[in-house]
Amino acid sequence: MKKKKSKKNQTNSKLIEQKLGQTKNSAKLVLFVFGVGPIIGILIFLYSKGFFNSPTM
Repeated sequence: MKKKKSKKNQTNSKLIEQKLGQTKNSAKLVLFVFGVGPIIGILIFLYSKGFFNSPTM
């Protein structure tokens, strides 16, 4: 019976590790989207307004 319990504990720990891995990956994705997304949006906005064009005299 101890072997059955140890197998159950091993499968539970594997499931917990998989869930933690998925949580870490989704957290990285959310941080990337909300971190880099606004920067890209600001750059597109500034480019559309001519911010990066050299001034002409």
